[in-house]
Amino acid sequence: MDVLRPLFGDRLICRCADTPWPHRSPDLSICDYFLWGYLKARVYEHKPRTLEDLKEAIRVEVAEIDRAMLERVETNFQERLQKCINEN
Repeated sequence: MDVLRPLFGDRLICRCADTPWPHRSPDLSICDYFLWGYLKARVYEHKPRTLEDLKEAIRVEVAEIDRAMLERVETNFQERLQKCINEN
């Protein structure tokens, strides 16, 4: 903090600074906090060997995401946004 504060002043955002880091801010996108990790786990179960195998595995897994799961993800996303709003 002693090195950063002179450089950034009141623009420093972190857990210990005057401006706290927003709740789950790196994960404020559905793709960031759900889709990429979910797809990576599912796609690599197929152990794709070529780029075309990888693309096909991604297509298959995206098509198999069920509506109920997407609805739960959307609800969770709205809750995350509300927490951010509540924390300013």
